[in-house]
Amino acid sequence: MEPKHGAISFPPSRAHLYLENWQANGLEAGKFFPQTQAGLPDPLAPTDVVNAQPPADGKIASAGKDFAASLDEVGRDWKKHPVTSGQSLEITWGFHAQHRTRRFNYFLTKSGWDPEQALTRAQFESEPFHRVELPEQPYWEHPLNPGNPTVHTLRLPERRAGHQVLLAVWEVADTGQAFYQVIDLQFT
Repeated sequence: MEPKHGAISFPPSRAHLYLENWQANGLEAGKFFPQTQAGLPDPLAPTDVVNAQPPADGKIASAGKDFAASLDEVGRDWKKHPVTSGQSLEITWGFHAQHRTRRFNYFLTKSGWDPEQALTRAQFESEPFHRVELPEQPYWEHPLNPGNPTVHTLRLPERRAGHQVLLAVWEVADTGQAFYQVIDLQFT
C-alpha cells in the first residue's frame, strides 16, 4: 500500500513505533474528538465538511482500524517518552498527503487514569490542553496546508506523575476525517 496522510514521528507515537509507515499514516476516523456521533458541523467553521464517525471507546489509539488494533491493547508495556510536569514538549508531524487543516488538538489522560483499562473518552481530559487552529474560512479560499514537517511546542500540564497518554488529533477541513496518534509519556 502507498503511504498516506500523516503521523507523529517525534516523540515516537505508538503508531510510529509499532506499525509499518503506511499504517501509521492512515489512522483516520471522524473528527471532533471527544464527540461520539457523525454529521456534526464545525463550531468555528460551519462551511467545513461535517464529521464522519469518530472512533469508539477502546479503539481510540487505532482510530478503529483493524490493521492497527494492537495499538489498543491494554496492559502492554508501551515504550514511554520521559517528560516532566510543566515542561515544553515539541511534537513533530510529517505528512504524506496534504489536507486543508482546521486544527490540531492535544489531550492528556486524567490524573489517576487506569492504564489497565481501555483508552476511553472518560480516561482523557474533556478539553484539549493545547490547540493549534487555522481560522480562515471558507476552506476552499485559503491555503490551510501545514508545513511539512509541522512542529508544535506544547506546555505539558503541571502535577502529573507516572504513565500518561497524550492523544493528538489532526482535524481536516475539507473532509469529515481526523488523524489520531497516541504517545505514551512517563512523567518523572
